[in-house]
Amino acid sequence: MRLEDEIQQYTFKNEYHKLSINLMLTGSWLNQLIKNWLDPFGLTKQQFNILRILRGQYPEPAKVSLLAERMLDKMSNASRLVEKLRIKGLVERTGCEHDRRAVDVKITQAGLDLLDRIDATSDIYEEKFMTLSEKEARQLNRLLDKMRG
Repeated sequence: MRLEDEIQQYTFKNEYHKLSINLMLTGSWLNQLIKNWLDPFGLTKQQFNILRILRGQYPEPAKVSLLAERMLDKMSNASRLVEKLRIKGLVERTGCEHDRRAVDVKITQAGLDLLDRIDATSDIYEEKFMTLSEKEARQLNRLLDKMRG
């Protein structure tokens, strides 16, 4: 659906103003899409992001600082998210041998299994993007990278 029809606004200051509103609307749409995809698994998108980072580090642990650095949502509290995942049995925390102030975080087998189950449903999520051709998706990725500088 066109932005103008979606928000019932037909004039904009300029194309950049329209772009900023379109990106906010699209971001909101994407957040809802992710929420609907992950809800049945009992995860938030931030928790999912932590698990994916830890799976990429596996079998090595990661420091909470590394998780915070690599998270997509920079406003998230990585320590709080790790604790919620630990309570769910999806990660384990241990003291770091080399730095007593640091904590090592490692994904558990239950966390890996959950990611496998989520991955098996990724078609439901990804099909929403297939209104674009691969060439268009590549171009949009390039343009978004360019915009972020």
